Amino acid sequence: MLTCRTVWKKLAPLARASSTVCRQNVRRAGLTNGRIPAQTPAAHMSTGPTGGGGDNHLYVLLVGTVALGGGVYMYQTLKGDQKRYQARIDEIASRQQKPTTEDQATPIQSEPPAVEAADTEAVPQPEPQAAPSPEEPSPPAPDAEVVAPSETTEPPADEPVVEAPPEEAAEPPAAPVVEEEAEPSPPAEPCPAELTEPPPAPVVESEPTAAAESPAAEPAEPQPEVVAESGVDSTPASLKVPSHIPYLLIGGGTASFAAARSIRARDPGARVLIVTDEPDLPYMRPPLSKELWFSDDPSVTETLRFKQWNGKERSIYFQPGSFYITPEELNTAENGGVGVLTSKRVVHMDVRGNKVKLDDDTEISYDKCLIATGGVPRNLQVIERAGEEVMLKTTLFRKIEDFRSLDKVSRNIKSITIIGGGFLGSELACALGRRSNESGLEVIQMYPEKGNMGKVLPEYLSNWTTEKVKKEGVKIISEALVKSVICKDDKLEIQLKDGRLVKTDHIVAAVGLEPNVDLAKSAGLEVDSDFGGYRVNAELQARSNIWVAGDAACFYDIRLGRRRVEHHDHAVVSGRLAGENMTGANKPYWHQSMFWSDLGPDVGYEAIGIVDSSLPTVGVFAKATAKDTPKAATEKSGTGIRSESETEDTATSPVASSSPAPAMVEHKDDYGKGVIFYLRDKVVVGIILWNVFNRMPIARKIIKDGEEHADLNEVAKLFNIHED
Repeated sequence: MLTCRTVWKKLAPLARASSTVCRQNVRRAGLTNGRIPAQTPAAHMSTGPTGGGGDNHLYVLLVGTVALGGGVYMYQTLKGDQKRYQARIDEIASRQQKPTTEDQATPIQSEPPAVEAADTEAVPQPEPQAAPSPEEPSPPAPDAEVVAPSETTEPPADEPVVEAPPEEAAEPPAAPVVEEEAEPSPPAEPCPAELTEPPPAPVVESEPTAAAESPAAEPAEPQPEVVAESGVDSTPASLKVPSHIPYLLIGGGTASFAAARSIRARDPGARVLIVTDEPDLPYMRPPLSKELWFSDDPSVTETLRFKQWNGKERSIYFQPGSFYITPEELNTAENGGVGVLTSKRVVHMDVRGNKVKLDDDTEISYDKCLIATGGVPRNLQVIERAGEEVMLKTTLFRKIEDFRSLDKVSRNIKSITIIGGGFLGSELACALGRRSNESGLEVIQMYPEKGNMGKVLPEYLSNWTTEKVKKEGVKIISEALVKSVICKDDKLEIQLKDGRLVKTDHIVAAVGLEPNVDLAKSAGLEVDSDFGGYRVNAELQARSNIWVAGDAACFYDIRLGRRRVEHHDHAVVSGRLAGENMTGANKPYWHQSMFWSDLGPDVGYEAIGIVDSSLPTVGVFAKATAKDTPKAATEKSGTGIRSESETEDTATSPVASSSPAPAMVEHKDDYGKGVIFYLRDKVVVGIILWNVFNRMPIARKIIKDGEEHADLNEVAKLFNIHED
């Protein structure tokens, strides 16, 4: 075409000149015909000098030559292009047929499929030369082959991607192999064998978003986790942490374990990874301040096994180590499983990218994530400002290591002071008070209220509880506000604001819990300004694909308003519901969680709803029997963790008996067992069952109904407190 264009440019002036001459001759001929008689011979126009006949012949010759030459050249060019194009198509078709047969025979290939994928993408590019064959790629082909699969041929989410071994990947023409199968099930069988080969290759692509669109189908296919290896890990040959996990649970406490168990129940093939900053597997926290302290086993701090009040022995761990699989096995386990990554902390959360960063810079992408980070124990500012020497003699009680540390300290000192009069402080005071009878340890408990659990119990019951704690060998200092703490002569001196001075060897600060919301800033999650914790909706969801459960969740209670609860039962139920919703249940959280506290094996209580001593209360009591103790209750239920034996069944058959008046007397026998109702606008919003066990479903129903009751003595009959 270029030659034709050049020739035409040269001939165009001549053609235009000939055309001009022709038009002039025609015009002259017309005028001459008008003047010359008809008998003039026509041949005179072509032979005479004024007719221009020689120029006409030249014009016709030039135009005809150009037209003929252009047509011949165009025909040859089109014919040649068609032949080359057909040869190219035939060659590509023959090569595509060959690897299809090879793919069916061999699931792992290295070079030929990569060349084919690149050549397939290169079809639209016209090349005058024939394309190289799969067996003998030309030198420039590898570069195009490496770029083409990564930019234009992304594998579907339900198809496996198998990487070549390192030695093959190191060769210039080698590239990750994309195998396209018509059926998704066959490649799932050879995949475990491929993954167990000693030299796995580094993975180059990550597609978490595609998997997030279909969470229900992910756990049944191990391939997506294999594909989604990011390049963050510097040692891909020995990966310890999967770079992608369908279900990521941040936190290793009760809520995370309950969620993992719920996820696996609804999705048996689910792959769940729990990341915890503690070195231990998921365990229950209540025994740390209860049963473990009453064990006769001197090695209880190592075994962490204890006898429940019913005499049965169990471990503090929810499940033994054999229940879990290692994080490395999550990608290869045929039926999925639950892995625990211990001693790792999530320090950053990318909500848009669906990934988190650990404290060792490892990145893990996820499809669904649960935040169950719990909380950290609060400390008094006067202690924090007192210096390192005082902090070394202070325990913030929360974890297994805190139990072990306090147990060791209490055996080697003469005096210990517990600051705090709530659940934890009172339980530890009673537990250490029992030990003081044997070792001579001085146990002091101080708090700003007038009596034990003064913020929860009505004053008369708080005073009764204080006397009970004193009989356990604990010295009580009430209405105590700490002004300063110093270390002097290897002793701690606690100066109170009213001038009292307390000397002790060690301090246990049990002054509450601060929800752990460290991820709120990086994740852009909302923190409640009144109650603390992450604000979640009725389904415990904070953002798309992110749920929160346990102590860190600030949820909306349809009956009692927005709340945040720090108890074992709430962690169990909220974790269970979050796990269900992570698998698509979309259930609202309406459960009224309960909590309990035991002051030794003889006195205990269970509570539900809002139990605040500032609210009006009505108490109905009866005389206790030998069956009305935590020990007897666990013997009947068969478990030391009462929330595990709870049911939603409500026993509503009252027992006919005389209706006692609300107890307002000071004799301890009158508080042997009973029911305390907490009222707000004449409606019951909280209930404490004092030495009354296995009646929580009834209390839950009363709060759920939200009705006014003219006579709470009649309501108390539903709990059968007058049975012998």
